[in-house]
Amino acid sequence: MLIDITLKVTKKIASDPVHSKPSLIGHLGTHFDVMNKEFPLEYTKRKGIVFDVSGVKDRDIDVSDINLDDVKQNMFVAFYSGYIERVPYGENGYFSDHPQLSYNLIESLLEKGVSVIGLDFAGIRRGKEHTPTDRYCADKGTFIIENLCNLKSILELSKEFTANVYPMNFVDITGLPCRVIAEI
Repeated sequence: MLIDITLKVTKKIASDPVHSKPSLIGHLGTHFDVMNKEFPLEYTKRKGIVFDVSGVKDRDIDVSDINLDDVKQNMFVAFYSGYIERVPYGENGYFSDHPQLSYNLIESLLEKGVSVIGLDFAGIRRGKEHTPTDRYCADKGTFIIENLCNLKSILELSKEFTANVYPMNFVDITGLPCRVIAEI
């Protein structure tokens, strides 16, 4: 079974003035924050796991919220918070009030050697911490993919899946729009 976990980019989303800036074109909809790195082709197909963190409120998502023993090297690790379902992409607060991962969890995932961290919200960290944290992860070979959707559909079947990721072939930019298909 195939499940598209990519946000559909509508005319309204594409015409949003925020995304029409040339420096942000790579950050439209579901995308990688590659931080001017080359996205390795071997990352296009990875064993994946999705963790249900939808019960975490009013604090960072932390190591205690997942079973870190389930995380293996080179995995695509996704987090289902339900945020993109509660606050639609681009709506007021979507980019500023979203959940975020604790630094402890981020460091634990990097130590495990994961390839991709996938989120159903706008970033691994908020505000001024967003870009430096993305860069730190990219420098360690881990890429962040933001604004996933339909992660609940995966959880209804299995928390494990195969992630098929198809990034645009853009160069010298900080973000790569992509399509992500989960295979169960």
